[in-house]
Amino acid sequence: MKVSMEWIGELVDIKGVTPKEYADKMTMSGSKVEGIENPGDEIQNVVVGKILKIEKHPDADKLVVCQLDVGQDENLQIVTGAKNVYEGQLVPVALHKSKLPGGVEITKGKLRGVLSQGMMCSHEELGLGINDYEGANENGIMTVVDDVQPGTDIKKVLGLDKHIIEFEITPNRQDCLSVIGLARETAVTFDKPLKLPEVSVKGSGGNINDILSVEVKNTELCKRYTARVVKNVKIGPSPKWLVERLQGCGLRSINNIVDITNYILLEYGQPMHAFDISYLEGSKIIVRNAENNETITTLDGVDRKLDPSMLVICDAKKAVAVAGVMGGENSEIKDDTKTIVFETANFDGKSIRLTAKKLGMRTDASALYEKFLDPFMVKEASDRACQLVEMLGAGEVVDGIIDINNAEDKREWIEVNPDKINAFLGTDISEQFMVDTLKKLDFEVKDGKCLAPTYRQDIEFMADIAEEVVRIYGYDKIPSTLLRGETTPGGRDMLKNTEIKVKNILAGLGLYEIMTYSFISPKTLDMMNIPEDSALRKMTVISNPLGEENSVMRTTTIGSMLETLARNNNLRNESAKLFEIGKTYIPTTEDKLPDEHNKITIGMYGDKVDFFVLKGVIEELCEAACVKCMEYTANKENLTFHPGRCADVLINGKNAGIMGEIHPLVSKKYGFESKVYVAEIDFASFAAAVDTEKKFKPLPKFPAVTRDLAVIIDSGVPVSEIEKVIKESCGKILEKLQLFDVYKGKQIPDDKKSVAYALTMRSAEGTLTEEEITNAMNKIVKNIENKLGGKLR
Repeated sequence: MKVSMEWIGELVDIKGVTPKEYADKMTMSGSKVEGIENPGDEIQNVVVGKILKIEKHPDADKLVVCQLDVGQDENLQIVTGAKNVYEGQLVPVALHKSKLPGGVEITKGKLRGVLSQGMMCSHEELGLGINDYEGANENGIMTVVDDVQPGTDIKKVLGLDKHIIEFEITPNRQDCLSVIGLARETAVTFDKPLKLPEVSVKGSGGNINDILSVEVKNTELCKRYTARVVKNVKIGPSPKWLVERLQGCGLRSINNIVDITNYILLEYGQPMHAFDISYLEGSKIIVRNAENNETITTLDGVDRKLDPSMLVICDAKKAVAVAGVMGGENSEIKDDTKTIVFETANFDGKSIRLTAKKLGMRTDASALYEKFLDPFMVKEASDRACQLVEMLGAGEVVDGIIDINNAEDKREWIEVNPDKINAFLGTDISEQFMVDTLKKLDFEVKDGKCLAPTYRQDIEFMADIAEEVVRIYGYDKIPSTLLRGETTPGGRDMLKNTEIKVKNILAGLGLYEIMTYSFISPKTLDMMNIPEDSALRKMTVISNPLGEENSVMRTTTIGSMLETLARNNNLRNESAKLFEIGKTYIPTTEDKLPDEHNKITIGMYGDKVDFFVLKGVIEELCEAACVKCMEYTANKENLTFHPGRCADVLINGKNAGIMGEIHPLVSKKYGFESKVYVAEIDFASFAAAVDTEKKFKPLPKFPAVTRDLAVIIDSGVPVSEIEKVIKESCGKILEKLQLFDVYKGKQIPDDKKSVAYALTMRSAEGTLTEEEITNAMNKIVKNIENKLGGKLR
């Protein structure tokens, strides 16, 4: 919100207050100032000059030489090609070393051999529009119509010497999106009386009900609607003071009628619209919902398709405006307009916001309406507009007003308890100060309670009252105190500690952490060769996705990992080792949110990466995190992975994930030429298996015994099954088991393999005897033969 400090100064006496002081105090009282502007800063050393004499240029037919009085000891000579100059004319003159908007600098020089000591300016060269000043000329030099002396600074003449204050108004303070609202805040902040304009309309006779009728069919979306009629309208330029005020707030002058509606928008924060009554068929206004496929051409010349959710203003046959957003081209004010209808209304903010969004045309009016304006200021704003019409001589106001009021006063009295407020704020503010402050803010106070004004719809609770008091009292006056109160000690739970531990371990193993979106494309599962009947394809669909590539919530993190690896591969990274702890979302029922499951995902590719590197990373992770119950079983069914290089990850005997080489067909889809390896492990299962209990184990007192064991067994038997049998057979005396050879070749049948282990055995109770060792080894061999069909080599 932009407003000139001088306009505020007409409503509140702030003489002697500098713009900096004003900005600081207003910010401290809750009306944050974003900046201070001076519109004329880009204009330097430009003054009013009077043309004394005009002569032809001696060497150019289209140029003339002018002698000007610019308030200096000597007259100025300027050469110009403008055709609208004449002797006695007052014009803007850019002197030697002057500056104009856009960084233009003017210096003296010669034109066709004749000295020119400056430049006479047009309105465009001064950064003005054709309607911004009465003396603007489309085809020549601007004429200064004010009665001023030569040498007067042009900024003072054009009203560009004002201080423009830009406020950042929060959405809950819609009352401050107006000059009157900011003047109220200024008055309380500086403890000065507020001088609002006295609103009265003289009228010119007649009866509005004989000219116009209004019907509101949807009273929920239109809380209040007022209409006034002005006849014998005289469309023309606005006076200088009105133009300057609009300019100060960032608006350009159009004509007197449009400028009045914009002035009310700024002064009261109440949008208005003016209709040409000659275009209202039946001299009737109907406020209703649009019909299916109804259309309207708005003032910007665009055809808009409406639907029944939108509120429109209609005459007896057609829509003439989109309520609260923009008027229609079929009823706009033109130069020959004679009778107009001023519409001032209060529309439902939510409806206006949705309508503007659907039509793609957010306007100044809709931006205000969507903040839920005060319906009780509608009539005063309408009267003020008619008062301005009479002040400007822009028409004759017909007596009477049509006011359809369906607004309810829902305000409630709120307790003012000084003890509670001080305890809440940590202050010691007197009750009298609180009462006086609330009264200055237009609150009604009696019997220990207060009632907020109708324009303060943000006041609901005692905390809101406390805020009103303290912002005027001064936030800087609140004493600093140490934090106090009972609280629970902070800390991380087991799952969070495990998550941090896993990340640190994987990072220590040389992997880089990534973060991917939970939203994926349905095509991701096609890329991964997921079967059509797979449970993974039952995904939660986003109701308002940004696009198809982010339209569903993932049920597996493998696709996200593959996309990240592929991106690195496309960027010519020779190798990559990545990990992520991310969520998957498994749908439940229609009325419930999906179940969320954290997954540890590991992905890698490169020359020094293979199946066993991935397996080693997982085993190192388990060992460092104290997970000792992890096993692997072959998986040949998962179509995402290579059928011979894929394994299910089991924790405590239950399936907790999968690991292996990605299927070559899937790798090819992602653009890989090398092999890719990925693992996905359920984090909850992993965390539940973490053994956080630290056990002390004394150093051994008795010597260890080592034995080597080689068995011939079917090629399809996993090594893990052999190790399981050895551990079960040997029992507690087995201290260490290490695989050191797997052999296929001569002396071994084609469907067999030789697996060799080094066993370390030790007893805590005494030195092992040869008999105990032999019994243990015999038991191992016997169980391998019986359970796995192997034999001692």
